[in-house]
Amino acid sequence: MSYFSYKNGVLHAENVALTAISQQFGSPTYVYSKAALTANFLAYANACKQHSRQADGALICYSVKSNSNLAVLQLLNQLGSGFDIVSGGELLRVIAAGGDPSKVIFSGVGKSREEMRLALSHDILCFNVESVPELHRLNEVAGAMGKRAAISLRVNPDVDAKTHPYISTGLKENKFGVAYDEALSCYRTAAALPYIDVAGIDCHIGSQLLDDAPMLEALDKLIELVDQLASEGIHLHHLDIGGGIGITYDDEQPVVIGDYLGRLFARINAWREEKYQGAPIKVMFEPGRSIVGNAGILLTEVQYLKHSEAKNFAVVDAAMNDLMRPALYEAWHGVQTVSQRSTAPQVYDVVGPVCESGDWLARCRSLAIEAGDLLALMSAGAYGMTMSSNYNTRGRAAEVMVDGTQVHLIRQRENPADLFTLESLISP
Repeated sequence: MSYFSYKNGVLHAENVALTAISQQFGSPTYVYSKAALTANFLAYANACKQHSRQADGALICYSVKSNSNLAVLQLLNQLGSGFDIVSGGELLRVIAAGGDPSKVIFSGVGKSREEMRLALSHDILCFNVESVPELHRLNEVAGAMGKRAAISLRVNPDVDAKTHPYISTGLKENKFGVAYDEALSCYRTAAALPYIDVAGIDCHIGSQLLDDAPMLEALDKLIELVDQLASEGIHLHHLDIGGGIGITYDDEQPVVIGDYLGRLFARINAWREEKYQGAPIKVMFEPGRSIVGNAGILLTEVQYLKHSEAKNFAVVDAAMNDLMRPALYEAWHGVQTVSQRSTAPQVYDVVGPVCESGDWLARCRSLAIEAGDLLALMSAGAYGMTMSSNYNTRGRAAEVMVDGTQVHLIRQRENPADLFTLESLISP
């Protein structure tokens, strides 16, 4: 079900016209649907309840980096989500949104001592450790605090996710995780450290995966490693298969969440019955894009239509600093006119006002538009606002959440004065 649809020729978010949102909050503005966020999270939660054979057998840890707005985190926390973080700042966001640190897992290749101390002081669930040096640092920090750190090793299974190279994370040449062939030795090291508790195993092979076959292949390799560890007396309490399930941006057909989790739990349940007489193991997930990606759009206004012999340009008030994905990945975002026109469309490149040739949001789109019209950049809920910047001293966009007929401002638009409050002049 789409939560962004036309009613009487005007694009709505749930039951609110985007024209009304623009009139109240201006543009560019990120607009999120509460109903879409809820439905996308429950697709995971309900499938886990259906397919897991054990009570409390799964934990969904939303990937905060995909969209870290406090209201988004608050909603997901109310729905029962845990959280996957990659920085100390994200942990503080989760706490500010009312999240439970005991349901937080800390991923990332470069955790600082300060971030480790912060996470240990809040008794997070687990660190996803990505290197032996990190393991030793964490042991040292935990010991100095009189704490023990629960860890998983993020294992790199060398599985090709068949996605964009910038968001592929499971191959040997990627910076993430511990190489599969070295994982057993790393676990032995971890088990011998005095302030480390070996709790689980983690894997994340990439993002925007349309087929679950690579993830199930990675699962098989994790299971093999778990069995090897058990034979040495190292017993794990959870198995974290990561996230990465894709969404529809254009004409992609991603795997259905329920189907994927059904196949995954069938494999895990059969393995546990065969090898461990059904002994429980918690299964954890780290979804982000598949929860929030299609729950948000970026609303922007056409400033000028610029026609030339080679190209037609629709110059809008959103830019690469607002939505970085097209410039960074050449990513596709659908473009829809907010108010439908009956005039003949023309082909435009949709570009922003930033002084870079790479400042484009969409290329070669057939649009019936005039200056002053509103456009919606679709599927912008993930990695839109979180990757935005203040390049060209541009304030970041406002964010709103639509709940039926209600609209909530969940982040004010930045103004130029906000951008230099941390800067200082030098006294003459």
